[in-house]
Amino acid sequence: MSRRALTIDDSKTMRDMIAFTLKNAGFDITEAENGQLGLDQINDAPFDVIITDINMPVMDGITFTREARKRPGARTVPILILTTESGADIKNKGREAGATGWIVKPFNPEKLLQVVEKVCG
Repeated sequence: MSRRALTIDDSKTMRDMIAFTLKNAGFDITEAENGQLGLDQINDAPFDVIITDINMPVMDGITFTREARKRPGARTVPILILTTESGADIKNKGREAGATGWIVKPFNPEKLLQVVEKVCG
């Protein structure tokens, strides 16, 4: 049974890069363009990992993470924030919202896979 990943980013190019990396590692990928669409996906099926950007229209990644943690289907799912932002303040907001980890863009595909494998256990 293959593992499932949800990627949330308003950049199609970034979603494609993440999807390519994870598909090669055997993941089935579901994509969303913003946090609200990501929340809608959580309702449909369980995921093994969620990777979200922060700065997106409609709903940002911090709000998405906070809201996702309130839903039974995502309370324990690892949520990785993949963003260009690396300041301590924003990282703390992510942790407080329930993020499992933080990866700074541009990302190294091998590093992304290592982190995903680590949090998926």
